[in-house]
Amino acid sequence: MKLSVILIVHNMARELPRTLESLSRHYQLDADDLDYEVLVVDNGSKQRINESLLKEFGAQFHYHYLDNPPGSPAFAINFGVKAAKGQIIAVMIDGAHILTPGVFKFAMSAFAAFKNPLVMTRYFFMGPGDQNDTLRQGYDQSVEDELFTKISWPQDGYRLFEVGVPFQGRMPKITWYNKMVESNCLFMYRALFEYIGGADERFDYPGGGFLNMDLYKQAVESPGVDPVQLIGEGSFHQIHGGVTTNVSAEDRDQKVHRYGQQYEDLRGKALAVSEKDVFYLGHLPTLQSKIHLRNN
Repeated sequence: MKLSVILIVHNMARELPRTLESLSRHYQLDADDLDYEVLVVDNGSKQRINESLLKEFGAQFHYHYLDNPPGSPAFAINFGVKAAKGQIIAVMIDGAHILTPGVFKFAMSAFAAFKNPLVMTRYFFMGPGDQNDTLRQGYDQSVEDELFTKISWPQDGYRLFEVGVPFQGRMPKITWYNKMVESNCLFMYRALFEYIGGADERFDYPGGGFLNMDLYKQAVESPGVDPVQLIGEGSFHQIHGGVTTNVSAEDRDQKVHRYGQQYEDLRGKALAVSEKDVFYLGHLPTLQSKIHLRNN
């Protein structure tokens, strides 16, 4: 098998159907002949997902429920990779993310062009801004549902750029060429995932803390790896009560401080952007996808 997508979910009954739709053959471009599977690893949700939901999107979707797992998704990621059949692994640590239609197409192109690529998909928020801020301005699930209706999603997945914004953090402006420190849809060869020891289960905070950043950092710093950032494609975060994304800015900052301290304790230094040169691959499918034109 060519590709295995490891999708981690926890109490995401509302968000999951859209995520699955965005991973389906009829949504992803040129995916009719792609040999792939999607492993939905449920990290102990209060209510299990009805497996019939997954089969609506294709026989390549599989559900695994973890009973009483650790709060961190590290174990769930490693479980998913062990169960996966693909030569290439795509880790989606937050199952509330929806992909644009060309993610698979361009990611697979990177694996055709490079010997050992690490492919990153840029992170976007659904809604008019950083969800830590928009929550306080009245943004909620009902408002978000209206946005999906407004763009007639999923008829044209690239219209997500009309109703979402790129994750900015502390950067004054975001373009497609800003280096990333994490990705919610991160592609690598299974051999690379195994080489770095998988997801480090010592990152044990609920939600993982800096686990996702560490996974990227360990992979990108490995010998012979070429980091590739996709242009014109993204993963869009639906509001769902995330540990850091859907809390107040103050609460987020306190948690991020703790996460950073844990990272330093485990790695012996503060998290920093990789100094490796990055390759860029993609297109600009719509005017709204030209994020460099935005006044962020």
